[in-house]
Amino acid sequence: MRGLGWRSRLGPVMLAALVTLALAPPAGGQVKLRVVVVLPYDASALEAGDRWMGEGVAQALTLGLAQHAAFVPIDRARLRALGTPDAWGDAGALQAARALRAEAALFGRFERRGADVVVLPRLLEVKGGVGEPVALEAVTVPEGELLARVAVLPIAYARALRVPLTDAEAARIERAARPTRSLRAFEFFARGQTAALAGGQQNHEAAVDLLSRAIEADSSFVVAHHALGLVHQTLGNRWKAAAQFRASTQLDAAYPEPFKALGDLFLAAPRRLFDQAVEAYNKAIELRPFYADAHVGLGDAKAAKGDVDGAVAAYQRALVFNPVNPRVHLSLGKIFYGEKGLYYESVTAYKKAIDLDASSLEARMGLGEVYEDKGLYREAIEEYRKVIEMDAKHTGALYNLALVYEKVDPREAVVQWERYIQLASGLPTEKDWVDVARAHLRKLKNRLKD
Repeated sequence: MRGLGWRSRLGPVMLAALVTLALAPPAGGQVKLRVVVVLPYDASALEAGDRWMGEGVAQALTLGLAQHAAFVPIDRARLRALGTPDAWGDAGALQAARALRAEAALFGRFERRGADVVVLPRLLEVKGGVGEPVALEAVTVPEGELLARVAVLPIAYARALRVPLTDAEAARIERAARPTRSLRAFEFFARGQTAALAGGQQNHEAAVDLLSRAIEADSSFVVAHHALGLVHQTLGNRWKAAAQFRASTQLDAAYPEPFKALGDLFLAAPRRLFDQAVEAYNKAIELRPFYADAHVGLGDAKAAKGDVDGAVAAYQRALVFNPVNPRVHLSLGKIFYGEKGLYYESVTAYKKAIDLDASSLEARMGLGEVYEDKGLYREAIEEYRKVIEMDAKHTGALYNLALVYEKVDPREAVVQWERYIQLASGLPTEKDWVDVARAHLRKLKNRLKD
């Protein structure tokens, strides 16, 4: 079994605190939270060259709403599990909100009226599993004025959702929703984000090209630098990712996202850069105290350092700001698994993470490893196969699946080892694992001959 990472030893009091945290997360702080899913606007009524505006509005909304503690925007990447409709209408918005446990869906469409483009925003609040869409005030966009006009949409949605805003908060939201003054740069950015959200090697490579062009059009486009870094990180280009994140922090030292991203890079580094990760996460939290994912990262970094009390405190803060964050429960699953007697709690935490995000490969891998460790091989096989169904090139799942089959079906284990070796033999990072896999395969074949 290819392990999950760090292990920890917890005392009885801390165990009780963790169990309570996992089963009954905090209900939120003084601000009433609104869990929302932002959907691309339907731009099918526009000319093909203008349809990027649908994603452009979604990006502006996401950037703006991230500035206020009341909003918990759901990761847009999770929409992939629901398919990619040509346009998100009323029915699709309700389906997305239900599936992702959102309280509201923010969506809309474009119309062309003469020389102007008209934005028709819609809001669907879900109550008791149903929701009735309502129309917000239309926004007319004369030629070349998209950036200025759509920057007010996050404020319109905030007011429609009854979230009180101070003048300073409204100004900050509007400023964030207009991340560049170059319409050309914003077009490349929106196209790049569309490609990145689609997933896959080819789309990510296309996103690199488009986001690079956005930066060429506006070298001070802070958000584009950060977005390009994320794509490089996904492609495994750690140094290029770090360069973009650092460029983003140099252009705007008050933008927290690249600091959080640097923390992720440090935490995943081959060398133990946990102190640097803690520093980066703390900087992101200093800039945006309600940044839930930064609190999760801080918890993971502290857990990796052996600071379990600090990790629990960070996870608790994360749940205060985002009670539907699957990463918190994933991290709790790792803590529970690190203590030999916490089988039930670890399974519960991993299942909660999967319930909140069915596409979480890491949570399914963690759950599979817990089952495998406890001798529940059928359940482990099921989880590893689900990972492979979602990502046929997931070498960790293939490796673990072969190991489990050795215990229950040696002939099938031979098939799985051969499959893993064929996939992983050309990957430098898998060299040592491939050598082990070949040794397993030789022993199995010799045993079966006998």
